[in-house]
Amino acid sequence: MERLKKLLIIGFVWPEPNSSAAGGRMMQLISIFKENGFEVTFASAAQDSDFMVDLGEFGVVKRNIELNSSSFDDFAKELNPDVVLFDRFMIEEQFGWRVIENCPKAIRILDTEDLHCLRTARQKAFKENRPFALFDLLSEEVAKREIASILRCDLSLIISEFEMNILKEVFKINEDLLFYLPFLVDEMKEEQLLKLPSFEERKNFVFIGNFLHEPNWNTVQHLKEAIWPSVKKDFPEAVLEVYGAYPSQKVLQLHQPKNGFFIMGRAEDANEIVKKARVVLAPIRFGAGLKGKLLEAMQCGTPSATTSIGSEAMHANLSWNGFIEDNPLEFSKKAIALYQDENLWKEAQKNGIEIINKCYQKKNYSEKLISLVNSLLMDSESHRLHNFMGNLLQHHAFKSTMYMSKWIEAKNK
Repeated sequence: MERLKKLLIIGFVWPEPNSSAAGGRMMQLISIFKENGFEVTFASAAQDSDFMVDLGEFGVVKRNIELNSSSFDDFAKELNPDVVLFDRFMIEEQFGWRVIENCPKAIRILDTEDLHCLRTARQKAFKENRPFALFDLLSEEVAKREIASILRCDLSLIISEFEMNILKEVFKINEDLLFYLPFLVDEMKEEQLLKLPSFEERKNFVFIGNFLHEPNWNTVQHLKEAIWPSVKKDFPEAVLEVYGAYPSQKVLQLHQPKNGFFIMGRAEDANEIVKKARVVLAPIRFGAGLKGKLLEAMQCGTPSATTSIGSEAMHANLSWNGFIEDNPLEFSKKAIALYQDENLWKEAQKNGIEIINKCYQKKNYSEKLISLVNSLLMDSESHRLHNFMGNLLQHHAFKSTMYMSKWIEAKNK
């Protein structure tokens, strides 16, 4: 009898699918591997949190590990995984060399979540009050680390087609090292809309997003300062409810019930909140990857108003689930129209279903991913032989990171 293949995921944090899109993405990955016969172990050096998912309920083994500790080496040797998945490039930097040393045959996969260098470069350009240019990426310190990590791995999962193009065209990454894997959801039929709250049953605008993520905090600031005053001027009864995990004091200070601007804190059930709202507002000004909150809005039958950054790489050439607008004044006008015009609202809702079914079908991607992983397991030597730059970076990073880590471990004793 053939033994079950083993997947080790090394997490940056423990998954919190109700707190962030990243947590939801991780659970999607776990489900793909579990459905295809992999034993899954999830290890992290992060502290446990009150809102982390119970991995045991999903048949996943949970292991606490330490940074800069040879105890990981013993753990990895004993587990002897077939595949190791690094949750973001920082984790590959920390543990990649240990995996190579102790499990040299294991296929190494990097889940980028989004391109951190793109998000960082856009944020920097925004703060310097100038347009972002792709050329900015080449001078970004984070880019050097992130691209090196991608090159060292056998495969990297890329969530956005825009980011796929950046990696191939700007950074000249070999396509064999990349796999496009967006958010993955089940097919949605139009009759499912009938089970959702109707236009008349819904009320209020809503924003939802984890406040540990800087673009979300900036979006709420932008809503409060540039958009909400215009909305209230033309639509005095309007109410905006802002939900999000880990709100700081500066977020809570924006709470202004007299002005219809409510900071609600963590959402117990984000899906239920979005289903009851009439319109999602997400005027995002910088960031990267795909926006989980906007896909969630489509699944809840809730039209959304966003920006070109918010909608980037999310809808192919299909009509948006609402509207896309970068000018604050126009954004406010269109948000009111979407809220008040039932025909416009219903058309936007149907657009969302089309986007879900054409861009995010789990069945279109999961089989290809597993097929590719199995192919790498059968012939990793040839794949690695053709990745000379990765081997080169691995050689030098292995030495420098290894000695730094061992020095820290010795110092901590």
